[in-house]
Amino acid sequence: MKAGENSHVQRAPALPQSLAGLQTDVERYYTQKVRTHGATALGVDWTCQPTQELRFVQLLKVCDFAHPFSLNDVGCGYGALLAFLARRHSGAQVDYLGTELSQAMVDHARPSRHPSIRSQFLVTGDIPRIADYSVASGIFNVKLKQPAALWTLFVQQMLAAMHEASRVGFAVNFLAPLKQGMQDIPELYRPSPEVWVRYCTHQFNAKVELACNYGMCEFTLIVRR
Repeated sequence: MKAGENSHVQRAPALPQSLAGLQTDVERYYTQKVRTHGATALGVDWTCQPTQELRFVQLLKVCDFAHPFSLNDVGCGYGALLAFLARRHSGAQVDYLGTELSQAMVDHARPSRHPSIRSQFLVTGDIPRIADYSVASGIFNVKLKQPAALWTLFVQQMLAAMHEASRVGFAVNFLAPLKQGMQDIPELYRPSPEVWVRYCTHQFNAKVELACNYGMCEFTLIVRR
């Protein structure tokens, strides 16, 4: 199948019901954020728009903008990535689907008016279609009070879902471990990059690129089939 062709007719596997409670807690957390701060970087728990968009630059490295493509934006929030695409890649032909747990987030989202970008938003914890690419920004960072084993399962299941939902590849970001002596917040998830590089490489038989030198204490995985 060619990039961008009939991307809406295939469905990716649903996540297991065992993660329903976890997703409910995450939805409540981000709903409160957007109700407090609105459609801003703070509304999706980022400190500012410039660093939010720097993350988009890293994630979109998985995409080939020379050709039309379809894109799943998992945990899309209020649709900041869609606006970024329309502004920074105005010549690209993109079929965009944003999925989000929080109805309040989607209520703030606005479909693109750019003629070359087709867009849609859905409230769901699954990835309901197979596209050329999938990206997720920040969905693994705030584990709240979830047990470590359950959060690890959530990450594994989401990575597997994104792999299955992406014909060409997917990209995700994580917070990186802090340097020794720095105080962390227990509710945040900061894995070693090697853990998920190794997992994606072996579990999906994929080519994994690690981006970690872009000025923030985090890293991005770009995973290609």
